[in-house]
Amino acid sequence: MSETDLIEKQSITLEESFKTSAFTDVADALGHGNGLDHYGNRIKARMPVDRYASDYNMNHPKRGFALLFNHEHFEIPQLKSRTGTNVDCGNLASTLKYLDFDVRVYKDLKLRDMQKEVEKVAMMDHSEHDCICVTILSHGELGYLYAKDCQYKLDIIWSYFTANRCPTLAGKPKIFFIQACQGDQLDAGISLAERTETDSSGSMSYKIPAHADFLIAYSTIPGFYSWRNTQKGSWFMQSLCQELNQHGKKYDILTLLTFVAQRVAYDFESNTPDIPMMHQQKQIPCITTMLTRLLRFTDK
Repeated sequence: MSETDLIEKQSITLEESFKTSAFTDVADALGHGNGLDHYGNRIKARMPVDRYASDYNMNHPKRGFALLFNHEHFEIPQLKSRTGTNVDCGNLASTLKYLDFDVRVYKDLKLRDMQKEVEKVAMMDHSEHDCICVTILSHGELGYLYAKDCQYKLDIIWSYFTANRCPTLAGKPKIFFIQACQGDQLDAGISLAERTETDSSGSMSYKIPAHADFLIAYSTIPGFYSWRNTQKGSWFMQSLCQELNQHGKKYDILTLLTFVAQRVAYDFESNTPDIPMMHQQKQIPCITTMLTRLLRFTDK
């Protein structure tokens, strides 16, 4: 499915993505579903925080890596260039640096090269890191994202960071931001009438699921378009950067993402009067969370 270009007063375009239930069970397929390494030894990881602590430990010496995969041009004929994505990339890189991440930007990688970079980071020692963040800016459709050369499922990327494959990130947040569409449906929204007066033991060792502590924030819900302005960037990334810059060290991540959803839902509407079907459309992000504690980006 190709990206649909729309010319509005501020040059808004569209992009497509993948389904939000990306957490398919791949443990067995990867050969790590039994909690054993390749040599048959039981995988163990250090506890980064007390068993029933309310917050993740964000007091390690380093915040951690932020991998930013920015896709603008593609080898797939039906996929147009994603004008405006470099604005998103630059804004988010600055925001993540403000939150003390070690930001690494990758441009227009093929899938094999993406996997190599992700695997390289997953094999590093993250003992001194709070968490990891991965962002993908690309085309997509229901169930799939696009690299420069082909489509793929998100689990190809996030599965490198499960607790049994990356033990030094076990019990730590794994954050994914996905800017892409999840289909070709449009959301016309609905108008709300104004309300009237008549309205009425921590230190003991414990096991965790291999897929715990992930958070994936999608720019839109399954089956729907995600909007991008060619000059200002996508609605989702604009809102995410604004919220993280203003309140990123004040609120926990789920509160922040709730307000990101609020910004996208209430502050944006497509403006394509020459294409009535696309005119005055809305968008709402979608959050999938396996977090087990509150995540706050405290000062370093």
